Amino acid sequence: MDILFNPIVVAVVLLCTLCLCRVNVLLALIVSAIVAGKVAGMHAGQIMDVFISGMGQNSETALSYILLGTFAAAMAHTGLADVLAKRISLLIKNNKFILLLILTLLACASQNLIPVHIAFIPVIIPPLIAVINKLKLDRRAVACSLAFGLVTPYIVFPAGFGLIFQRLLADNMTINGLQVSVSDVWKSVWILGLGLLSGLLWAIFVSYRRPREYENVAFREERRRSLRFTGSHYITLLAAFATLAVQLITKSLPLGALIGLTIIFGTRAIDPEKMDVLINEGIGLMGYVAFVMLVAAGFAGVLKSTGGIDVLVNTLVPFMAGSKLIAAFLMLIVGLFITIGIGTSFGTIPILAVLFVPIFIHLGFNPMEAIVVFAASAALGDAGSPASGTTLGPTAGLNVDGQHDHIKDTCIPTFLHYNIPLILFALLAVLIF
Repeated sequence: MDILFNPIVVAVVLLCTLCLCRVNVLLALIVSAIVAGKVAGMHAGQIMDVFISGMGQNSETALSYILLGTFAAAMAHTGLADVLAKRISLLIKNNKFILLLILTLLACASQNLIPVHIAFIPVIIPPLIAVINKLKLDRRAVACSLAFGLVTPYIVFPAGFGLIFQRLLADNMTINGLQVSVSDVWKSVWILGLGLLSGLLWAIFVSYRRPREYENVAFREERRRSLRFTGSHYITLLAAFATLAVQLITKSLPLGALIGLTIIFGTRAIDPEKMDVLINEGIGLMGYVAFVMLVAAGFAGVLKSTGGIDVLVNTLVPFMAGSKLIAAFLMLIVGLFITIGIGTSFGTIPILAVLFVPIFIHLGFNPMEAIVVFAASAALGDAGSPASGTTLGPTAGLNVDGQHDHIKDTCIPTFLHYNIPLILFALLAVLIF
């Protein structure tokens, strides 16, 4: 099959084109899945059956987002989010680089220390929009800072979401014939962290350093709150750490979020009578993102069923010419196409392991080289994918006043500043490891 008419290539190119033409991500995913299936010779009923059954693969992720959205809404109701936002405003002293640093650290903490993932963004960012506008800070720099904090920790650090990612990577490589442990992973992927850091610094100090004007749109009612921490704030922080602890022990993020909410309501930090209100707000905050993740899983299911992934890899193998460097580059491109389409690096790992590990073994990749190329291949596209939480999260917070475009202001900037460094530093690892 000609590579240009491979269902995977057709689907991903169509998805990106539709998104650039401002077609809603949900509709773009569905249309692209149908076209991929038709290119592969599947009939319409079969495509939709596979699509709907595939949506179940992301059900845990979707449930996690809803519960974490509710947890984020609880943070807002206790006033903790506003207090944190106001303290940040005082701390930055009109220095936009300090603000970007704080937001980056908060995003990092959301992956490991307080694992609420992207749910904190629609809570923390809106109170800071007025400050961002005053500083004339380009929101594309904010999107890049948040994306860095959402991606780098799970690639580099074996804790929170990072433990899940690295264990998934090690287990799938081992199952497919290359013995790897979690300790091998974090000892190897540090070079990818350097690549992502270089992309962040380039975005902040070069690409989006210039001031950018935004209109001051009244999109929410300002609430005057004390800057002092209260008992309910400390209980909310305790619930956040309990969420992390339970998630690490049980490996279940929904269960961790449920325990955190139980602590908040059980201690009456928030009146239990507001439970329905918080659930509704949680769905409002994260429901769209959760549903996009479900649809992305359906899209991924169709791509797998087409058989196009195997064909794509087999088409590229003859071009590797026995060179590890060429092979690594081609595998990275395959990973980019798959991940940018389905929007999840975690879900990409099992797909790529079956295809890549035999190539690693055949071409004599050592474990460190294989780990870095595999991790980068899986993570490529997470930043930049229209259907990824890494891009949907920042847009959810920054577009609260309608002045931040999902594709042009989040997806394209994060794609350029993180996917290119990931490719370059993964290839560097092949040369020096």
